[in-house]
Amino acid sequence: MAEYVFLNGELVKAEEAQVSVYDGGLLHGVGLFETMRSYGGRVFRLEDHLERLYDSAGKLHLSISQKREDIGGAIEELLQKNELEESRVRLTVTRGDIRQVREEETAPGTMIITAGEMVAYPMELYKYGMRVIISAYKQNPDEATIRHKTTNYMGRLLALQEAKQKQRGEALWFTTTNRLAEGCISNIFLVKDEVLLTPPLDTPVLAGITRKAVLELARENEIKCEEKELLIKDLLDASEIILTNSIMELMPVCQVEAHKVASERPGAVYKKLHELYQEKVKKECE
Repeated sequence: MAEYVFLNGELVKAEEAQVSVYDGGLLHGVGLFETMRSYGGRVFRLEDHLERLYDSAGKLHLSISQKREDIGGAIEELLQKNELEESRVRLTVTRGDIRQVREEETAPGTMIITAGEMVAYPMELYKYGMRVIISAYKQNPDEATIRHKTTNYMGRLLALQEAKQKQRGEALWFTTTNRLAEGCISNIFLVKDEVLLTPPLDTPVLAGITRKAVLELARENEIKCEEKELLIKDLLDASEIILTNSIMELMPVCQVEAHKVASERPGAVYKKLHELYQEKVKKECE
């Protein structure tokens, strides 16, 4: 069966889709993206993903020609065309063909939506926990794009490559001021003294969609939670460490470098939140 994509509002076969060699995403790495997960043919928290995308586009002066209200229908049509229910959906926006406008103007952006079969993380990781490393790279709070999900991903990919070479699943980032920030592709939560902790958005960290959902679940279910600055000591003292993103959902961490996290098994807070998250997904994506 042919695979289809959406390119600038048109449904086309993947092998026939073409982007200009003068596209700003290709030449300068100027772009944004959202990675989403569909359940039963419906994307979880689509509105939150689009809110983040359009907010970042406005702040980073990227033009999105498509109306927000049309994107949900496009994704639904794409999933049906590719005969997908459980899938990984990616929406990418770039600056577009830079030849079309003068430097002081904004080019019409390029939008690409792709959808492929969902390949889940191994179940053993959810049962026993993921091992992670600490990245040697630092997150600069003064860097202009750090709070946004941009396509300029080289640093993250290099850190992930190092993690994989060490047979680890993720690399954790600290800021240049030694605050715990996030993973390469995930937000992070700690459990300390029975309180769920996560770095505040102004650390800075990405405003993760799953992060937001987990905080909602904690507050709705009387799990004490707090957004606060965290240091290496907090990480090493944590009784539980949980990573979140749209694809992995919630992932327990059993080891950071050589440091063992508590009993090296998923803790009670993780188990409760993971169960609640799956219930919320089922309810919202029915």
